[in-house]
Parts: sequence; C-alpha cells; structure tokens
Amino acid sequence: MTRKSFYITFVCLALFTLETACKKDASSADGAPPPAVVVPTGDMSLVTVDKPEQFPLVAAESADAPTELNATGSIFPDINREIPVITLANGRVVNLKTRLDDYVKKGQFLFSIESPDISNAFNVYLKASNDENVANLAFARAQELLDHGAISKAMWEQAENTEKDAKSDLNAADEQLKIYGVDKSHPKPEVDVYAPISGVIVAQNVANSGATGVGLSGSATAFTVADLTTVWAICDVYESDIAKLSLGQEAKIKVNAYPDKQLTGHISDIGPVLDPSIRTAKVRIELPNPGILKLGMFVTATFQSKTKNTYPVVPANAVLHLHDRDWVFVSAGGKQFKRIEVTGGKMLPDNRQILLSGIAPGQQVVSNALLLESAGSQ
Repeated sequence: MTRKSFYITFVCLALFTLETACKKDASSADGAPPPAVVVPTGDMSLVTVDKPEQFPLVAAESADAPTELNATGSIFPDINREIPVITLANGRVVNLKTRLDDYVKKGQFLFSIESPDISNAFNVYLKASNDENVANLAFARAQELLDHGAISKAMWEQAENTEKDAKSDLNAADEQLKIYGVDKSHPKPEVDVYAPISGVIVAQNVANSGATGVGLSGSATAFTVADLTTVWAICDVYESDIAKLSLGQEAKIKVNAYPDKQLTGHISDIGPVLDPSIRTAKVRIELPNPGILKLGMFVTATFQSKTKNTYPVVPANAVLHLHDRDWVFVSAGGKQFKRIEVTGGKMLPDNRQILLSGIAPGQQVVSNALLLESAGSQ
C-alpha cells in the first residue's frame, strides 16, 4: 500500500468514528429511548415489537350494566295523526294555495273547486225548499178544513204525509250542501277546502286547473296532512331478540343526521308477523319529534334489559376504532400483541368505556391501542 492510499483510508476511518460518536452523544443528551421497532408477521392481527415495555398493559375492571339491544329502522308518520283532505265534489281545482311539504294550520284555506255538482245540489235544495213551503201551506189549510169538518180524516192524513215527504227531501238536500261544504245562505259555484288539522302536507294528488273528485280523478283525497309532532320509528328486530322486548319499554333513539342528539321513545307495538326472508319483526317506537325528525330518516334504537350483567371496563384509549369496528390489543407472549375485536358499550366517567363482548373482566389490554397501531403501521 502506498503512503497516499494509507492516508486516504485513515481519514475515512476517522470521519466514520467521529459521526458515530456524535450520534451517540445526541441520543444520550435527549434522554429518550430509541423508537420501537416493529417486526411484521404473517398474521395481520399480530404485532411484534422489540421493546414491549413501551406499551404498558392494564387490567379490565368490572361494572354492572343492563344488556343492550340495537336495532335499525326509519322514521314514519303516526297514521293516527294522518288526515286525508277529501273532496266529494267532482270538478276543477282553482286557486290552489298550498303544495307538497308545506306546513298548514287547522282551518287554513287550501284550494277551491269549480264543480257542477255544487250547482246541481243547490238547485235540488231550492226545489225541495219550494216544495216543502207548498206542502206546508197545503197541510195548514187541510188542518183548518178538518177542524171545520169540511174534509175527511183521510184527506187530512194525505196532506200531512205530503208535507212530511217534502220536509224529508229538504233535509236531505240541506245535508248534501253541508257535505259539499256549501253555505246555503251565501251560495257560489265554487266550494272552498280547508285544512282539517295543523301539520305537514305529506301527499298531494291535485294540481291547479286539474280534475279532482272520485268521478273525475279516481280519488277523493286531494291532500294528506300529517301531524308530525309525534312520529314512529319502525325497526327490524331479529326473531331471537323479540323475547327481550315488551310493550311500553323505553328505547333510546339516535338519528344518523344528528349523531350528537339522543331521543327517547317507547315501544307501542311488536309486529305479529315475521319477515320470512330475514326472520325479523317490525317493532314500532312512538316518540315526540323535537322538530329535527324527517320522514324516512335512518335511526338506531337501543333497548336496555331490566336485569344487569357484569361487563369489563377499560380506559377509552385502550379501544381502537377502526373501519367501523372496535378493537383492543392483548399480550400474545414475548414481544407480540394480538388485536381482538370487541363490542363497545356506553362511556363512563373518568374516560372509561364498557365493553359488551370480546374480553372478560380482569383480562389485560394495552392501555393505548392507537399508539401501538400507529407503531405497527410504520
């Protein structure tokens, strides 16, 4: 080796030694342990680390809590609070003032109908009124003649029967006008239709200048108004869970659109018929509407049993929320940790959470699941 080659080799060794010493000094100055090294394995649920002491374990405590049953469903109107707006007169819709999804108050004007039925009914009423007046006068004269012996009893009875028939025809014509909604004191060729209750128009079968009535449109229902102050949440409950429910049982309702709000309702019906394909029954929950519930919204109902069971309780940081599932890590021996799926329950004070399934009370889990999962993802 020449002197020049020896000199170059010596300088390189000196620089390498100096760099190693600087890194060691910097690590000692920080006082922080080196980061954990994760060793990948074939099992995706296993995580292997070189320093398992960096991920301390805690024992799951125990707590008594009622068993919970979750069911999904949708919001429907209370059919007892749905009132159809019926038009018995056939005709043409004019002056339409409301439409689908509008909120209306009881007695509010909705629309008018131009109908030949109204004119015919009023003409029948006028004729019946005239006939009744004539029959009444004839009966009064017959009564006077009978009192003076000028007519027979049979003739008086005939006049009385005629007057009764005329009065019956008049009453029938009067009732027909009331059914159509016509004021006989102020008749007009149109009939006005008003809202029967306060609520939201959830169905509309008429349009301005369109036909309405059974004879012309095939349906007497122009609108359907629903009072949405109380609604139904109808959920599907599996056959195996039906025995856990009872009428009047409380249900906690969460709406997907408002995840931070929780409503309370009560079971008002458990369907007597099962869906043969998925083996579920319809469970109806009646609940007040604070103004945020809309028909068709998806909801999750939670029912609690009257008896309590013992469940494990872990720190909330020990639960990893991943892909709409809950997981915890337990020791798998040596430097390995195993990820186990659990079912998360309600939160408790001091940032703790009940686990409904997956582990048992006393079992040890990693206190910070996210930290271990993050290390495993690196």
